[in-house]
Amino acid sequence: MGLQGNPAVFDTDALLRPGVRAFLGERHRLLIDGVFVDAASGATFESFDPATGRKIADVAHAGAEDVDRAVRAAARALEGSWARLLPAEREAVLRRFAALVEGHADDLAQIEALDSGKPASQIKAVDIALGVGALSYNAGWVTKIEGRTLPVSVPDMHVYTRREPVGVVAAIVPWNFPLCQACFKLAPALAAGCTVVLKPAEQTPLSALYLGRLALEAGLPPGVLNVLPGFGATTGQALISHPGVAKIAFTGSERTGKHIARSAADSLKHVSLELGGKNPNVIFADADVEAAAAVAAIAIFFYSGQVCAAGSRLMVERPIYDRVVETVIAEAGKLKLGHGLSGDTFMGPLVSAQQLQRVSGFVSRAAESGVRVAQAGTAPQGALAGGFFHAPTVLVDADDTAEVTREEIFGPVLVVQPFDTLGELKARANATSFGLSAGVWTRDVKKAHATAAALQAGTVWINTYGQFDATAPWGGFKQSGYGRDNGAESLEKYLQTKTVWTALA
Repeated sequence: MGLQGNPAVFDTDALLRPGVRAFLGERHRLLIDGVFVDAASGATFESFDPATGRKIADVAHAGAEDVDRAVRAAARALEGSWARLLPAEREAVLRRFAALVEGHADDLAQIEALDSGKPASQIKAVDIALGVGALSYNAGWVTKIEGRTLPVSVPDMHVYTRREPVGVVAAIVPWNFPLCQACFKLAPALAAGCTVVLKPAEQTPLSALYLGRLALEAGLPPGVLNVLPGFGATTGQALISHPGVAKIAFTGSERTGKHIARSAADSLKHVSLELGGKNPNVIFADADVEAAAAVAAIAIFFYSGQVCAAGSRLMVERPIYDRVVETVIAEAGKLKLGHGLSGDTFMGPLVSAQQLQRVSGFVSRAAESGVRVAQAGTAPQGALAGGFFHAPTVLVDADDTAEVTREEIFGPVLVVQPFDTLGELKARANATSFGLSAGVWTRDVKKAHATAAALQAGTVWINTYGQFDATAPWGGFKQSGYGRDNGAESLEKYLQTKTVWTALA
């Protein structure tokens, strides 16, 4: 990138691994039918480093013709090369895929850090570890997908079920966890015998293209995985509208998820949606207050709050309210903001100028309405002054009707509210259109499980927050979506059941 000798510009060259530097210097093309190709139209778009605001790559932009080619390639592989592999052979391919992702973890972490802004150390420890876990876990399912023999009440009949792949899957993943979410969808889809067209978010296309390279190296036949970078209104719309797509797996915003569900209804495509959240993190007075408050800060400020599961609404029992607010602000002040390639960075930038404007708008409007704003630290200056940074922010004195209490901000902004009784807490915590996740902090086991049962959320963490594992289902209630990633439940959305009747007489 030629930045040496210019102290006003953050020097990423000095921090890049050789493999990453080489990858960034390549042409970033579409993966269709086992070959990296330019878009049929020749169109490209720019990908930026959000910590500096500078362009890092030009990426091929898939159009409707490219989508059609990719879906047709996936359909051929579905009935051909992928279907012909024995279950044990498909399992071996997935295990090689997992091993290659793990072996390239350092390069993948740097690529995603440059593209998304998230610290590379966190990407390696969290995103890549979870992605590898999903691939490895689902590889084990390939040889365990089985039907049943049914004891029907019709004489002289042998009846059994087959579990078959649903078909070509359109996997559309977000910019906040691009590689991790890609693996969450690829792993069960491939284990079920489906083939996939993967569309990464336009803000973060690079790790998906690198993942496609590793998939080919692992032995996935051509067409089993196709990667089409592009924008939602063009590439995404062409993909969800394509008649050859049988299933759409989407993680992203509530608005886009609803649009996908409406579009898919015309052709009765299978759909699973993991959408937003406004997640209550509850601290009772009998909790380990210091530990709970420290984790509460991480729960919202990890990845600059750009996490659907972020503990963005901290609800604190009144006797310890002031103490928790002070502790969270103090913890937030310790967090280092910086470039994702710097080893000491905890919080990187927001993903784009548009996202920074959105988050800043929420905070400004809250302040104008009388909400008290406590900001911890400042955005970095100097070589990173052009980045899209937002300091950790704590909002106090916002009531339940406030915009910042109701809406998903998707940034490093925490709303802290007091409560007095358990009954009041349950009613207020559930008075939201979202239902993705929640946290509960208490030493009282009975209270912990009673509260977990009462909260309307797909996942509840007790005396911890933000834990994930390949075996544990992940997804939401209400307008946080339907369907699950991870666990045995994730496989179900990529399978369909066929019943076979045979007359024995």
